[in-house]
Amino acid sequence: MHLVENNICPRDILTEKAFKNAMASDMALGCSTNSILHLLAIAHEAGVKIELETINEISERTPNLCHLAPVGNYHIEDLNDAGGIQALLKELSKKDLIDTSLPTVTGETVFENIKNVKNKNTDVLRDIENPHSITGGIAILYGNIAENGSVVKRSAVDETMLKHEGPARVFDSEEDAIKSIYSREIKEGDIVVIRYEGPKGGPGMREMLAPTSALAGMKLDKSVALITDGRFSGASRGASIGHVSPEAAAGGNIAYIKENDIISIDIPNKKIELKVTNEELAKRKSEMSLKPKKELTGWLKRYSKLVTSANTGAVLE
Repeated sequence: MHLVENNICPRDILTEKAFKNAMASDMALGCSTNSILHLLAIAHEAGVKIELETINEISERTPNLCHLAPVGNYHIEDLNDAGGIQALLKELSKKDLIDTSLPTVTGETVFENIKNVKNKNTDVLRDIENPHSITGGIAILYGNIAENGSVVKRSAVDETMLKHEGPARVFDSEEDAIKSIYSREIKEGDIVVIRYEGPKGGPGMREMLAPTSALAGMKLDKSVALITDGRFSGASRGASIGHVSPEAAAGGNIAYIKENDIISIDIPNKKIELKVTNEELAKRKSEMSLKPKKELTGWLKRYSKLVTSANTGAVLE
């Protein structure tokens, strides 16, 4: 975030424009789904109201200029050698995709910081006229599974999986899902659903690199999707859809998915749907009980009670 170097509280100077600059930069980089969680939490603490739909709007107009590992063959040190984040900002400024008038910690504006910067390697950091894609790295999906939204790193999704429909394989913990993957119980076309791993259900929304790595290791990352109310590592790839909100532990519809239910994923159109009727969902809610993982005590019990789902940044009420 672009903050003035003085004694003013960041809460007073973190503006919606600064948030949008940060988000546009993230989209151009290809970004991590974790960034959505963090930026929403920062905006909340600063008193700036940001909706998930704002992220879709920014993503739609911001080209993806950089494919760092695991999506591409370049790493953060390569981006640094190409000119770093300042060079990225310079590319975005060519099409007025960021507000260059904002002050920064240098005491200068964004414009003053980047005016003499050059992109030294257009293979690592593509020119704004030659992006990897015309849209950013993140998409927010909505539907009856994720009424308040879910997040996917679409820049890391194989083209064949941008639209996918398949049977649900349902697990109430990360460990159970990993065991099933390594036991070869997951088949091409399946959609792995991991629930009760959100902020409230975890509790704490731990990072789930292991299931996505397991799918990649079993050569299933281009044929199997993963849906969870948990979150992922920046190293994840494939059709990994996280941050499902409301989460299972909060009574979200992900808690009522049954084995072999058909799920439809449409990333270009920002949709994720469980193919059952509203009447069937209502029936399941009356018949199925939520499944907290374990009896919690102390701080974790208080945290689980007070934390909100990922669409808010998993902040405490």
